[in-house]
Amino acid sequence: MKKAYIFPGQGSQFKGMGKDLYESSVAAKELFEKGNSVLGFRITDIMFEGTEEELKQTKVTQPAIFLHSVVMATVMGDKFTPDMVAGHSLGEFSALTAAKSISFEDGLTLVYKRAMAMQKACEATPSTMAAVLGLDDNKVEEICASIKDDVVVPANYNCPGQLVISGSVPGVTKACELLKAAGAKRALILPVGGAFHSPLMEPARVELSAAIESTLFNKPVCPIYQNVNASPETDPSTIKKNLIAQLTAPVRWTQTIQRMSADGATMFYEVGPGKVLQGLVKKIVATAEAMSI
Repeated sequence: MKKAYIFPGQGSQFKGMGKDLYESSVAAKELFEKGNSVLGFRITDIMFEGTEEELKQTKVTQPAIFLHSVVMATVMGDKFTPDMVAGHSLGEFSALTAAKSISFEDGLTLVYKRAMAMQKACEATPSTMAAVLGLDDNKVEEICASIKDDVVVPANYNCPGQLVISGSVPGVTKACELLKAAGAKRALILPVGGAFHSPLMEPARVELSAAIESTLFNKPVCPIYQNVNASPETDPSTIKKNLIAQLTAPVRWTQTIQRMSADGATMFYEVGPGKVLQGLVKKIVATAEAMSI
C-alpha cells in the first residue's frame, strides 16, 4: 500500500483557518510566526480573525493556504511519510516544500510573488473562469478550440465530468452558451479574479519564472506528480520547468490521481484546509481511500 499526500489550492480557505494548529502546537506557532516575518505582515491575523472577503484576496489566499498546509505537514513530524505527493495549482508549492524540495522561506516567498504576479495579470486583462459539469472532456476541448476570436481554454481537469475553463470574459461567456447547447448540465461563471491557467497569465509566468530560476530546488524525498504532465518527477531542473509552465497550462488533476493510483497509491491524505481534493479523488478512482489529516 502506497501513501499519497495531496495539497489543496485556492478556494479551500475558510475563516479561522489554522487557528487551532497555532494554539495547540509550539512548533506550529513558531512556523506561523516565521511566515508573518517572511511576508512582512501578520497574515495570521487575517487567517484567524479576518472576514471571508479579506481572505479571498489572492495576495492573502495563496500564502494562507500554503502556510496552513505546510505547517500541518511539518507538525506531523515522523508521521509524514509520503511515497508520493501532488498539489492542486498553488498546492504544488506546498507539496514541494513538504517534500523538502524547497525551504519553507523560499516556498512562501515564491507563493507570495506568484500571488502578486497573478493579481497584476488579472488587473491587466478582464478575464474569468467557468465550471462545466456533465460533459465529456473531449467535447469541452473541442468547443473551446472552436472559438477563434477570443481566448478560452480548459484550465482544471478536476474529475470526470467536471472541468473548469478559463479565458477572456467574452470567450468564456460564448463557450458557456455553446457548452450548454451541447448538453452540459451546468456551465457556470465562477467568482474569481481572472483567467488562471490560461495564456492570459503569460505576464505572471514571465515574472515568476525569474524568481523560480533563482531559487534553490533540491531533489524531493519522494516523487511529485506535477500539474502540467501528471507525471512523477524528482529532478530539480525538470520540476522548475514544469512549475513555471503551470501558470499558463491546465491543471491535469484527473490524470494525476489516475497516474498515482496506477503507480500503487491506495490511500490519499489531504493536507491543508478543506476537503475538496478527497472528494475529487473518490470521483476519479472509486476504489481509493481518501481522508483529511
